[in-house]
Amino acid sequence: MWDNLGVEFTLFLVCLSLIFLNLCKRKQKPLNLPPGSMGWPFLGETIAYLKPYTANTIGEFMEQHISRYGKIYKSHLFGEPTIVSADAGLNRFILQNEGKLFECSYPRSIGGILGKWSMLVLVGEMHRDMRIISLNFLSNSRLKTHLLREVEKHTLLVLSKWTHNSVISAQDESKKFTFNLMAEHIMSLEPGKPETEQLKREYITFMKGVVSAPLNFPGTAYRRALQSRSIILRFIERKMEERIEKKVEEEDDLLGWVVKNSDLSKEQILDLVLSLLFAGHETSSVAISLAIYFLQACPSAVQQLREEHIEIAMAKRETQTETGEAVELSWDDYKKMEFTQCVISETLRLGNVVRFLHRKALKDVRYKEYDIPCGWKVLPVIAAVHLDPTLYEQPWHFNPWRWQVRLSLHILPLFCFFLSILYSIFFFFFFFFFF
Repeated sequence: MWDNLGVEFTLFLVCLSLIFLNLCKRKQKPLNLPPGSMGWPFLGETIAYLKPYTANTIGEFMEQHISRYGKIYKSHLFGEPTIVSADAGLNRFILQNEGKLFECSYPRSIGGILGKWSMLVLVGEMHRDMRIISLNFLSNSRLKTHLLREVEKHTLLVLSKWTHNSVISAQDESKKFTFNLMAEHIMSLEPGKPETEQLKREYITFMKGVVSAPLNFPGTAYRRALQSRSIILRFIERKMEERIEKKVEEEDDLLGWVVKNSDLSKEQILDLVLSLLFAGHETSSVAISLAIYFLQACPSAVQQLREEHIEIAMAKRETQTETGEAVELSWDDYKKMEFTQCVISETLRLGNVVRFLHRKALKDVRYKEYDIPCGWKVLPVIAAVHLDPTLYEQPWHFNPWRWQVRLSLHILPLFCFFLSILYSIFFFFFFFFFF
């Protein structure tokens, strides 16, 4: 009897709790989600969203959804309910509230291949600490004294192998250039040496898996990339152990600096080095390739670049004649290249090296008339802002001069860790390519 009373009392409490929760929900103001479509069950709209399209467009999927729902809409992407933003104001709001209202949230497959300690997937204090360590090494003084010299050396190395009237692949040459630069900057690897070439081959296999479907089966690009990742990490670990055993005091590369000046574990250092090699190589090589692509269709921009660089080159030659010593390009020379900076800005805008970002709402957020529920994925689409005709006149045209006459009040910066390196690379590449 008492047992039956106990069961009945428990059921009564459960029913009472459900009634109470239902009443609370009714009192809550219903969420005003942006319009949109959640697509197919499980798959959502991910396949259509990831359909390839050229870098200087936003793709058919975005065009159709913006036309139908507006610049802010809901969808189901990468296995999660998602708010997609092509709105400059919301994108700026998301990035300004990083760590407060939103945090980085890349798909698990990215973390699986780049590592759980990669800066691309870390959030909160650990991401901040990793970023500070990297920025401390890449100080302004080091940029001026070391990096510019390294960029010049690797530029000359690539260009020395070009023969008159030969055909080259801008993409291949850019990738070769940036990989050699980053390998030396991070681990003091010399270009052309067997170990550098071996690392490059493994890295190419690794990159093919990063951009492939995350299918971890024998024979897939993703499985081969995981295998190459293990080989790359063993290579980095061996280099790290050599520094520890020899008690090397020099801090000429990032690996040596991190080993000496940080309290990171071995696993954290390995993932940090791999993620920086990935970030510095991919963004820079793509941007250089796009710059060459855009410039070949804009002879007036090439002519103005040529004039700007020739003027600096002539001044260097006069200095060399007076002193009798070779004069390297300096940080002051770089700052004189104002039109070169315009070309860089326009390349980043039109080329959209980073098309969108992965973020997640940490709490319920209200933006204008729309609600963004806690836990939902948020995709600020940078490319859609860069190509918005209400923000840029003729946004699909390569026009470096637009940066001479307007303040970029609406432009969203590409928050890329290696942006300073990218600017230095363009500085030397344009100088030697067009002079």
